[in-house]
Amino acid sequence: MPVSFFDQFMSPVNFHIPLIAIALTLPWLFYPTPSLLWTKDRLTALQSWFIGQTVSQLFSPISLAGQKWAPLLIPLLIFIMTMNVLGLLPYTFTPTTQLSLNLGLALPLWLATVLLGFRNSPTHSFAHFLPEGTPNLLIPVLIAIETISLFIRPLALGVRLTANLTAGHLLIQLISTAALALAPLYATVGILISVLLLLLTLLEVAVALIQAYVFVLLVCLYLQENI
Repeated sequence: MPVSFFDQFMSPVNFHIPLIAIALTLPWLFYPTPSLLWTKDRLTALQSWFIGQTVSQLFSPISLAGQKWAPLLIPLLIFIMTMNVLGLLPYTFTPTTQLSLNLGLALPLWLATVLLGFRNSPTHSFAHFLPEGTPNLLIPVLIAIETISLFIRPLALGVRLTANLTAGHLLIQLISTAALALAPLYATVGILISVLLLLLTLLEVAVALIQAYVFVLLVCLYLQENI
């Protein structure tokens, strides 16, 4: 039993080798390599259907210039989604519970969208800081608020993913600890808690999938504002 509930979020090291590197490369082993054959197996066909549906959902409101980001963002979505789900398995490690990793993903993507906006349409980008018709007294306040909201976006993007996954893992561990402690004393209570734990695990799987989608969706929204 771990000394602290937060020990599960520490990056594991074995033989001085950080296992987070293995956790980051492992998801790609579960996906089939695309084939040029006319007929595809069921897994490859399902993968192609999922990617096609996701691309249409995320990039249909974006212009053609923004749709060029699809080869970058769709693999990122699959990557985050797979890591989130694999982290729910026993004796595994979830890299996306590390704020450093999530900020490392969020900050470059956010910065790229901002720089793209200032390069392509600087007037439109600067117009976000000061809406038209603003009273003179409110101009400094609105500029400060819009500047803070702009720079807080990557932090919110990374913290949202980290907080949701960390909270779910902690809740599962707390309930499982209670089930192990109460099952020998009160069998009925132990069974009820076990059922609750099963339902919570199913909910956490949904959260793992949704949070990956929300992460990429917000990047797409930032991209749409600057295209």
